[in-house]
Amino acid sequence: MDGTNLDYVPAGVDANNWKSPENLRWSFQHMADFLPTAVISRGEAPVAQLPEAHRDLDSVMILPSIPGGVPVSVGSVMATTETDGWMLMHRGAVLTEQYFGEMTPASPHLLMSMSKSLVGAVAGALCDSGVLDADAQLTDYLPELAEAGYAGATVRQLLDMRSGIDFSENYLDPTAGIRLMEQAIGWSALKAPGPTGMYPFLRTLLRKTAHGGVFEYRSCETDMLGWVCEAAAKSPMATLMSELVWGKLGAESNATMGIDQLGTGIFDGGINATMRDMARFGSLFLNEGRSPSGEQVLSSEWIAQTLAGAPDSRDAFEDSPVDNLMPGGMYRNQMWFPYPGDDVVLCLGIHGQMVYINRPAEVVAVKLSSWPMPQDPARLFPTLHAFDAIAAALLVEVNSATAPVVPVEAA
Repeated sequence: MDGTNLDYVPAGVDANNWKSPENLRWSFQHMADFLPTAVISRGEAPVAQLPEAHRDLDSVMILPSIPGGVPVSVGSVMATTETDGWMLMHRGAVLTEQYFGEMTPASPHLLMSMSKSLVGAVAGALCDSGVLDADAQLTDYLPELAEAGYAGATVRQLLDMRSGIDFSENYLDPTAGIRLMEQAIGWSALKAPGPTGMYPFLRTLLRKTAHGGVFEYRSCETDMLGWVCEAAAKSPMATLMSELVWGKLGAESNATMGIDQLGTGIFDGGINATMRDMARFGSLFLNEGRSPSGEQVLSSEWIAQTLAGAPDSRDAFEDSPVDNLMPGGMYRNQMWFPYPGDDVVLCLGIHGQMVYINRPAEVVAVKLSSWPMPQDPARLFPTLHAFDAIAAALLVEVNSATAPVVPVEAA
């Protein structure tokens, strides 16, 4: 566990207000300085080098998505969406890498729900090795759930967020499940008596519908998935992630994971990592599960079934009780697919965290941010369209040796 360094914390920042808009930029880059964390070791493997071929991508233009709209540049989007850092790689080479404020290449940044994609990768690696069975019931690994709301649910339903658990992800409702869970794990002040710790909290959740129904985004699904992974492998998540994923990426730095009062990891949104290392993670989905150094992290079969989804994944996504603003999209293995097909894959986290993978264009991009609001479509979709525009321009360039990359307009 990393020690808390209270002398390093700006006056007044604590568990009660670290998510206040005025504190986000600092707190997202200093989680280990005021909350307990566990180390996810990068191991002893050589760092996977990322060659550089820097270019001007700020001037790529994005056509308006509505009639009468005004084209804007990628640089304008990044400047107006509380960007802490962003980078883009094409065919493994870094075309741009920019940091703002005090953030540097060595700065760890809270990933929020991009953490879910990393936990999903651990589950994938365990399924690849036969330690975990995606079709098994949770009680096969955690018999103590026999009387809990999750009884009867399967690992697959956690991976795709299709259990029937009653849990609200409404960040603006102080009584929502997500806010009660934050109190239970020590990420905010306790406002009413309740369970202490992640696993005691998960045991209290009730079922509202049959397991295996429509997609509904719920952070508790990933926390339960992490618990099942630990039980199946008989090892804590920080160790599993180091041995199965992080230590095979060729990462430059250790990552860290927030932990609750009992030492349990906060799997749904507690991981902190550098931007460059998250670009290495995104590369797995371009390279059939191989890291930039060539090591097989996830099997090609796991990548393929992630990209394909289940036969009803898109229907389950469309029928979600919450409008996800991604028509034709789906959610699979803790990854987002914002469009029909599998060309674009995302890891997403609130307050503006994104890993963007465009498979036809061979592009991986990362943006780390500190938006004042947890969810903000007016910031999310311009970011997505900015990366789409660059990817489209690069694809044109590859297909036509004479076509310039910039300036260009792309939808």
